Amino acid sequence: MYGNAETTEIKSVKDFIGFFLKELKPQGKNLFTPFNVITVPIILLGLVIIVIRFAKGLGAVTNLSQEFPWGLWIGFDVLIGIALAGGAYILCFMYYILGYEKYHPVVRVVVLNGFLAYSFYAGALILDLGRPWNAFNVLIGNKFGFSSVLFMVAWHFFLYTVSLLLEFSPAIAEWLGLKNAWKILNKMTLAAVVFGIMLSLGHQGGVGGLFLLAKAKLHPLWYSEFIPLLFVVSSVFGGLSMVIFEGSISSKVFRHRMSEEHHETHDRIVLALAKVCAGAMFVYTFLKIMELNHEGTWTFLATPMGYWYILEVVGCVVLPGMLFLAGARSKGMGLVKLAAFITIIGIVLNRINICLVAYNMDAAVRYVPTWMEVVVTLTVVFTELWVYRWIVNRMPVVSDSPEWAQHAH
Repeated sequence: MYGNAETTEIKSVKDFIGFFLKELKPQGKNLFTPFNVITVPIILLGLVIIVIRFAKGLGAVTNLSQEFPWGLWIGFDVLIGIALAGGAYILCFMYYILGYEKYHPVVRVVVLNGFLAYSFYAGALILDLGRPWNAFNVLIGNKFGFSSVLFMVAWHFFLYTVSLLLEFSPAIAEWLGLKNAWKILNKMTLAAVVFGIMLSLGHQGGVGGLFLLAKAKLHPLWYSEFIPLLFVVSSVFGGLSMVIFEGSISSKVFRHRMSEEHHETHDRIVLALAKVCAGAMFVYTFLKIMELNHEGTWTFLATPMGYWYILEVVGCVVLPGMLFLAGARSKGMGLVKLAAFITIIGIVLNRINICLVAYNMDAAVRYVPTWMEVVVTLTVVFTELWVYRWIVNRMPVVSDSPEWAQHAH
């Protein structure tokens, strides 16, 4: 049920190595599943491209340039990935701080999603650095300075990833049967949650704050002084939409692992999250209207870029917001899942618009990612999914904790 966590007691490094090697063995008898057949070739090809990137430089595999230093990798890993990982800090806030016990069944899996997202996407930023060995410069303030927004964002990313690991660590201790360590780690969880929430609010807005410096390069419809706040609010409904979307898939893929509590509360939790999403989307829409008034950019709506902007805001925020509300009221799970999917597309569209489509529009040569950039992005995503599947199938993430941990509560 939990690998060998119930029967194996880890007393030494040798015990751990033996246990871990045993856990690495595939659990399923059929290795040629559709997921494996699709993802393995892409991951292998992506690893080859990554080797070429480090051997020959960014120019060998990307279309990045001085005019467009931020391409698909930054746009996806930082702007999109971090926004869609926002469900972790929102649900932890509602469960640990506000005391909504109904979210208990999904807290651990959401924290795992957040930790893996930050670990993989922040780690993948090394690929985008022309000189990857200079990655630590943003952490020590070298060449950027301690007052740089990038310095703040880098430290928030790093510390929040550590916080998420601490929040998830009791599950690791349960998997390994480390009862004494579990007691210590469990007591540290609340402090890690509070610290993580503060960090999350800072860097969600901080990432948006980076674009405050690009007023001359960003289309007026997407530039405003509200960018940091808009990034924070959109991370609320974007992150929770990803929780709904992933939960719908996990409830089928990991059905054999899920506890009775998960099965019984799934629909109720999804409908509750739909209401939160609808509320956050109302706030976001209100801020967008204020933005148009404040910046005086109404006239741009009657242009081709204005039509694209309307599609993003109305089609991917207002519409799914109404679907969330209708689904929550009628208990229509289909409407809520559709709304979550459209919202995720909207987050992707918004972040890509800000960093690529509406950025440097007057440049003589536009940036278009190469097929190799797309493959590497898919490699990062698929590798994260492999690690996620491995962890969920072995640790008490969606399944019940061991009896000794339940009794300790």
